[in-house]
Amino acid sequence: MRLSVLAARTGWHTEQLERAAAERGHSLSVVPYEGLVASIGPAPGLRSRTTELDGSDVVLARIIPSGSLEQIIFRVDALHRLEDRGIAVINSPRAIERTVDKFWTSSLLERCGIATPESVVCESTDEAFAGFRRLGDVVVKPLFGSMGLGMVRVSDEDMAFRVFRTIEQIRGVFYLQRTIPHGGADIRAFVIGSRVIGAIERRSSGWRTNLAQGGTAAAVALSEQLSALAIRAAAAVGADYAGVDLLTGSDGVTYVLEVNGIPGWKGLQHATSLDVAGLLVDYLAIHNA
Repeated sequence: MRLSVLAARTGWHTEQLERAAAERGHSLSVVPYEGLVASIGPAPGLRSRTTELDGSDVVLARIIPSGSLEQIIFRVDALHRLEDRGIAVINSPRAIERTVDKFWTSSLLERCGIATPESVVCESTDEAFAGFRRLGDVVVKPLFGSMGLGMVRVSDEDMAFRVFRTIEQIRGVFYLQRTIPHGGADIRAFVIGSRVIGAIERRSSGWRTNLAQGGTAAAVALSEQLSALAIRAAAAVGADYAGVDLLTGSDGVTYVLEVNGIPGWKGLQHATSLDVAGLLVDYLAIHNA
């Protein structure tokens, strides 16, 4: 298999993928999005630096680096172009578009009948205040974001005023999600294909359990019910592989908080000793067969 990995940077994850591919006899190139060059005309093609992506069997799309609106659109368009020409792109550009956008993800989960926290999404400060007053205690999240960055819990009017006016000043979108009371822990399930390969319980003394924000991880065995829920959530956004965040509230309902379409797995691997990169490369090879 000729595997190309488009990434924002090299590091632990790309090193793990390079190791797993080499152990299995596959060819792997790690190339940057910023090096993309498309040719349209008599000799069409798409490459990153010297790697011809049209010659890949599979392109694994990892984190898309920050940039201008035009740069982001071009990078995602390049993924669409590869897919249109028969190259397997995983996750697909459509799945990436869905999962980087919390509103779209929430809408798809709701459409599939999957419990997700009640949310209000709007551009109007007045509507945001109305949503806050109705929901009472909310987590305000950036529409695009990961690792728990930029999240603020708002439970009183003074805090709501400061947070909402700040979002208004930067011409942001308000994404308010009802706070789900819980015991300081949630679950990250890692889905590849149609199965959960492993899961961790993330625990914190505060309301944020993200490992990047100081949470701790321990391996956990999921029930068939929770595994099925995670698989359904990944399927709802069309993801071949995903990190699915599950939270069981004090009401006994398990909610899907997020579906990460470009998930990391360092914490999962350290807690479970799973060779996640190897399992992912094996899946890509089967997908290409």
